[in-house]
Amino acid sequence: MNTHQKSLTVLGIETSCDETAAAIIRRRPDGQADILSNRILSQISEHAPYGGVVPEIAARSHVDHVDYLILEAISEAGVEWTQLDGVAATSGPGLIGGVMVGLMAAKAVALAHGLPLIGVNHLEGHALSVRLTEDADFPYLLLLASGGHTQLLGVEGVGHYHQYGSTIDDALGEAFDKTAKLLDLGFPGGPAVERHAKRGNPNRFELPRPLKGTRNPDFSFSGLKTALRRVAETEAPLGESDVSDLCASFQEAAADVIEDRIRLAMRVFRKQHEKDGDMRLVMAGGVAANQMIRSRLSALCEAEAFELLVPPVQLCTDNGAMIAWAGAERLALGLTDPLSIPARARWPLQSLSDAL
Repeated sequence: MNTHQKSLTVLGIETSCDETAAAIIRRRPDGQADILSNRILSQISEHAPYGGVVPEIAARSHVDHVDYLILEAISEAGVEWTQLDGVAATSGPGLIGGVMVGLMAAKAVALAHGLPLIGVNHLEGHALSVRLTEDADFPYLLLLASGGHTQLLGVEGVGHYHQYGSTIDDALGEAFDKTAKLLDLGFPGGPAVERHAKRGNPNRFELPRPLKGTRNPDFSFSGLKTALRRVAETEAPLGESDVSDLCASFQEAAADVIEDRIRLAMRVFRKQHEKDGDMRLVMAGGVAANQMIRSRLSALCEAEAFELLVPPVQLCTDNGAMIAWAGAERLALGLTDPLSIPARARWPLQSLSDAL
């Protein structure tokens, strides 16, 4: 029996940044998913004093916690080692120390239990995560927005990606985090900026919309961040209303840029896939948890006749379920990796298409 004709139960391990995560998913023969367990240990409290993720602290924390999180995921799922069909782990991109911890744990499990190993590109985990909970047939347009990445991609199948645009400097999530750090809002920054923005006036401060209206759907957030800093210095000392208005103005500017860039990518995507049926936009990555940006994209999709699909919030941020699922999708196609697969700090998603 070919692999794709039976259920697949896969352990997934994620350690690319500051969440240690392990999960068990089952991919049914019809391609539907069951999340049997999804254990996540956040390191927010360990990094909060530094205002951002410290790679050495993250790697040590992964070492301390990954083994028992794997055991918890197995126990919660109610499966035995012998019932697993494979083990998947993030093998890049990410903080190299953390990636190495999770990948070595997966190699140990694969070797000890005679299981196929799947080294998952972390970005592919995000790109396919919507298929855990939604009927998201290929192809679809993807906005992948997180602390480390901002890309517009055509997802044409497992391992098949076409890039329409990406950031030429800061990622969107990074811009949110740096805004929070500048305004002393604490860590993690994205949720803090969103909370303050809800109380603020988005029209009080004029901030730039970098690259808006340009011909290629790329992003730039460095200039927006710099402009915000200059306004904050001019307005200092900042009161509570000033901080809220700055957050609202920043978020509004970012949303305007995102909407403009996606609209352009939508029109290119539609021309290329007009014979493929319904048009879908998927938003994935940590920034997908931002409710204001979701609302703007919902209105955009309605205007452009696209369906908006967003994973549940717990599947937007880094998690083991998305890695297990990407592993299962690859395993169903007979795609596995040798134990010699390396950990990678950088691993462009488009390179997966070149390898097939």
